[in-house]
Amino acid sequence: MTPSSNATASRPAADTVENAVSTPEREQPYAALGLKPDEYDRIREILGRRPTSGELAMYSVMWSEHCSYKSSKIYLRQFGEKVTDQMRERLMVGMGQNAGVVDVGEGWAVTFKVESHNHPSYIEPFQGAATGVGGIVRDIISMGARPVAVMDQLRFGAIDHPDTARVVHGVTSGISFYGNCLGLPNIGGETVFDAVYQGNPLVNALAVGVLRHEDLKLADATGPGNKVVLFGARTGGDGIGGASILASDTFADGGPTKRPAVQVGDPFAEKVLIECCLELYQGELVEAIQDLGAAGISCATSELAANGGSGMRVDLEKVLLRDPTLTPEEILMSESQERMMAIVAPEKLDAFLAVVGKWEVETSVLGEVTGDGRLQIFWHGEQIVDVDPSTVAVDGPVYERPVAYPTWIDALREDSAAALPRPTDPETLREQFFSILASPNLADTSWITNQYDYYVLGNTALSFPDDAGMIRVDEKSGLGFAIATDCNGRFCQLDPAQGAKLALAEAYRNVAVTGATPTAVTDCLNFGSPENPEVMWQFAQAVEGLSDGCLELGIPVTGGNVSFYNQTGDTPIHPTPVVGVMGIIDDVARRIPSGWQDAGENLYLLGVTANELSGSAWADVVHDHLGGRPPAVDLAAEKRLAQLLRAAGDQGLVSSAHDLSEGGLGQALAEGVMRFGVGARVWLTEIMERDGVDAASALFSESTGRVIVSVPREEDVKFRGLCDGRGYPVLRIGVTDEAADGDEAVLEVQGVFTAPVSELRTRSRATLPAAFGHTVAEPV
Repeated sequence: MTPSSNATASRPAADTVENAVSTPEREQPYAALGLKPDEYDRIREILGRRPTSGELAMYSVMWSEHCSYKSSKIYLRQFGEKVTDQMRERLMVGMGQNAGVVDVGEGWAVTFKVESHNHPSYIEPFQGAATGVGGIVRDIISMGARPVAVMDQLRFGAIDHPDTARVVHGVTSGISFYGNCLGLPNIGGETVFDAVYQGNPLVNALAVGVLRHEDLKLADATGPGNKVVLFGARTGGDGIGGASILASDTFADGGPTKRPAVQVGDPFAEKVLIECCLELYQGELVEAIQDLGAAGISCATSELAANGGSGMRVDLEKVLLRDPTLTPEEILMSESQERMMAIVAPEKLDAFLAVVGKWEVETSVLGEVTGDGRLQIFWHGEQIVDVDPSTVAVDGPVYERPVAYPTWIDALREDSAAALPRPTDPETLREQFFSILASPNLADTSWITNQYDYYVLGNTALSFPDDAGMIRVDEKSGLGFAIATDCNGRFCQLDPAQGAKLALAEAYRNVAVTGATPTAVTDCLNFGSPENPEVMWQFAQAVEGLSDGCLELGIPVTGGNVSFYNQTGDTPIHPTPVVGVMGIIDDVARRIPSGWQDAGENLYLLGVTANELSGSAWADVVHDHLGGRPPAVDLAAEKRLAQLLRAAGDQGLVSSAHDLSEGGLGQALAEGVMRFGVGARVWLTEIMERDGVDAASALFSESTGRVIVSVPREEDVKFRGLCDGRGYPVLRIGVTDEAADGDEAVLEVQGVFTAPVSELRTRSRATLPAAFGHTVAEPV
């Protein structure tokens, strides 16, 4: 099980602590590792000497933007400061651990988190996306939970750009390969095409797991004498990129080495790791556990020791290697996948080894927890690291980067979509409706989603194309949760604070329409370079908007991720703060689908429509326009709407609910009839009269706080009474309609156009296959 040594006669020489003391003036390639001169000086000051090559490797990766949040930390504190006691009631674990954990009742908890794997997914789309899924799933495992579902949030370049197909095929294949092999349902997400993401696609992955309260695990190494155990895949040379020196120089004397910068994933190894970890938890054989993702062993050892306020001694030569030529520094920095680090009590070590042996998971005991507060790493008996782990994992640099109000934003905001011509004639309205329906960002996404298995494990209650994914947690009670993720980068470009609130409101509403109660938030904040003061202004605004929004809604941020440097040359992406909202539903049998299934029901529009077309799909698709101010958002109204929907669902008053967002009412109606093939007759006159809008705005405005619901006629009086009692605006705008004998179902917008459901489906389903090839058959 545990190798005596990886040593060979030609093993790499190590830069020891003793050597560092005796050669203080030795030049070190800190700049190639991404460290600034003042950061290198600070490391020397912390240590009282120059760092060894191993220490320099650790500090460089752990002080990188990705690991340390050095440019964002001062803003992210708002998520922990803007909280109330009520927001903490269900929060079992918040920010700072591998993933947040929320009490969902009946002794069950849900842990969920979203992270980015953007740059690797552009360089090598398949492995970049696959290992993004693997990494976020391991975060869930490390909390003591069984992973039960994944989701993905994707942003690609223009659909017709020559390079987009390469990225799309690779990313979707990578996600489906890894998730399907793990046997985890993919229950939702987003796909956006925009030229602004051409050289910087965004691949954000979310994973969610369930656990009993008593099974919760934290990544804290405590208890002197407890063993430090590395288990899972062997350590290789993949993933030593990014902040690494190794593309241009090396710590060893042998000259430059070349290592693949993108990790290589093995989902079957991870599947075994999941089951192995769950058996270890069941047997209470681990004191703490940490996944090895970004920064590998450097991260796991320093974070475990720092979180536990303890120390740790590790013998690095005991790490099992795929490549015996790896230097100690490369072993410390490697981001090889499917690895975990556990803290195990000595008396439980034999039982631990028996379980990992049963699952045929390779294991090595690297060292033990100490009580001296130092992280000490040895290489064949020679000390190569001697640091306070907090200085590596916690007390890294904190930057207050320059912030500047963008020079271009006022002119952009003044260019409102209100000045664009809005048609009044039925023929043009019909033409624009179909253009939006078939546009890349609103067309049917089956080309992507059919590659995913979304019913595996048998607990999926809602998935594509419903507004949120839903999973049953407990078979007896029906307890479950719903999750939705959203962000409109166009809105955020116009106003990042408002855009972040709009992303939160949409995800919140998408959870609410399923009948679940929105409860907690995770986020993945994707932005350009933090060295650009205008980008930092966008980031500061977005975080302030999101934290204020969460406080107003009363739901906490449980954790998340920041991804900077998403830009090509001097052109950053649109600010893209992806927001995920998780909600609780007492019984998934009372879930509300997004499309109506029966004819003869009344269609009601909840909420008010305004002339809000700036940043809309209509402005983009019809006029190739971006400008003005995004729609207003009233979070107090969103909260009342969610409570109304919850009450309607509990009382069985609505048979479907679908939120209005991109594409407005027109798109929501099209999706409603396409969902189950039941048609609808709709009239716009009452919306136009009550709200003072024209037909184009009634169809295409993206005003918030709006939902379309179908109500069985026998529940009509109760439903209207519920809306009136809660004071929420409601209008009857149509009825669901079955096809006459020999005819097919249609969507009829009276006085404007009539469209057969078959035509809607044909146009919606054609867009992605035309760009990327045929759609695979839907999973059975």
